[in-house]
Amino acid sequence: MSKDNLNIKQEICEIGKLMYDRGYVVSNDGNISVRVSENEIIITPSGVSKGRMTPDMMVTVDLDGNILEGKRYPSSEMKMHLAVYKERSDINSVIHAHPPVSTAFAVCRKPLDRMYMPETVLNMGTIPVTEYALQSTQAVPDSLKPFVNGNGALIANHGVIVWAQDLWGAFHRMETVEHTAKIYMNIQMIGNGCELSEKELEELYSLREYYKKLAEERKE
Repeated sequence: MSKDNLNIKQEICEIGKLMYDRGYVVSNDGNISVRVSENEIIITPSGVSKGRMTPDMMVTVDLDGNILEGKRYPSSEMKMHLAVYKERSDINSVIHAHPPVSTAFAVCRKPLDRMYMPETVLNMGTIPVTEYALQSTQAVPDSLKPFVNGNGALIANHGVIVWAQDLWGAFHRMETVEHTAKIYMNIQMIGNGCELSEKELEELYSLREYYKKLAEERKE
């Protein structure tokens, strides 16, 4: 195993512990994967708490789901991950979890699609809800296909899935989805949330490149 792959497995364990500690998953919930080559991903094992994983538990599979390395079975939800990687060559990490508030929106089949906050508009966009599909079956990845050009989705009566160019980016998107859902819930309790206007959205979109530059390393 290469040093890079060992580092990736260690980072997956770190992210898994963060997800568990923050209540995004309980018991054996959730799954995490990272693309390590054009046709290979490292994914979390089935039947293990994300809060107590170790690097040796990780499983390497190809994009057809064939096991290439590892002593355990890959996550039963692997098909979701593979569907995203096959559709998006720019994506290198996928995370699925059950954060309680955003999962409640998934159960109610209510998307997070209101233009309330600049941070969500710029960093996440709308968060749709898939059609219901029986978990661990091909129906789940099929239900995701209409939304793979976005950044993630609520899985009807199931949970949340997000993807990004790297592992930490995917974790940040999972955080954003749950934080957004909490804000939506509070808005619904208070009432009369005010969305950004078309003019305000246009002004906000014009700042995308500016914020992108600020996130890069500063050049002397």
